[in-house]
Amino acid sequence: MMFGLPAGELALLAVAILFAGALSGMLAGLFGIGGSTIIIPVLYEFFRFLGVPDEVRMQLCIGTALAITVPTTFRAYLEHKKKGIINEAALRLWAIPSVLGVMLGSVIAWIAPAAVFKTAFILFALFMSIRFLLGRESWKISDRLPGKPTMMAAGLSFGTLATLVGVAGGSFSTLFLSLYGQAFQAALATSSGLGVLIGIPASIGYMIAGWPHQSLMPPFTIGFVSLLGVLLFAPASVLAAPYGARLAHRMSKRKLEVSFGLFLLVIALRFGYSLIA
Repeated sequence: MMFGLPAGELALLAVAILFAGALSGMLAGLFGIGGSTIIIPVLYEFFRFLGVPDEVRMQLCIGTALAITVPTTFRAYLEHKKKGIINEAALRLWAIPSVLGVMLGSVIAWIAPAAVFKTAFILFALFMSIRFLLGRESWKISDRLPGKPTMMAAGLSFGTLATLVGVAGGSFSTLFLSLYGQAFQAALATSSGLGVLIGIPASIGYMIAGWPHQSLMPPFTIGFVSLLGVLLFAPASVLAAPYGARLAHRMSKRKLEVSFGLFLLVIALRFGYSLIA
């Protein structure tokens, strides 16, 4: 027995997490999203089995997912960087504002109930799904990126929203860059870099935000970040990320968009059910 569960049951959970970790790594490279939309549902069930109370379970999932995305998105970023299509100028403009947004999101994580995070995650997934399933080439704001003030404001919003839904900012920045005429593959590549910028401070923020709830957490947890979850997920994710990145450069833009949209729709429906069940 470990954590109050039979060894066989824990072994099955561990295998499921390793498999999901590999899948999340593929998604990080393919979609530039850090794979959190796979990580969070799996972690939610994992922590439920460990008896984590519902009032802190979603926050623990998000904090752990953000920590997991750091090595995964960094590996994907390096793979995309080899192709020479990352918009480094955009990343430099987003660096400071995105961290400030993470700080704001971490304060919200300190005080907000679990339902806020579930609702934010569902709305995010639905919006992004509709955008990529129904979007057209004509859906553009401009053929070039906006000026410095708008870029910095976008970075602030990416950091805040990413911290609330645990997706490391890649989905938001991919949409933003696409609306401003950036090639979809380049938008994905740049988003993987933003995931690194957001993931590190967001993980630290969730550790701090969850510290007052430490007594409710399972073993090997710091605040809202489970070290056990990171250790099980991260290795498989990091190893799989380059394969997703390579696949992204071989697929057509439309196939990528449709795949991304359908995937997010399924996740939105799954979490919508958990909210009302």
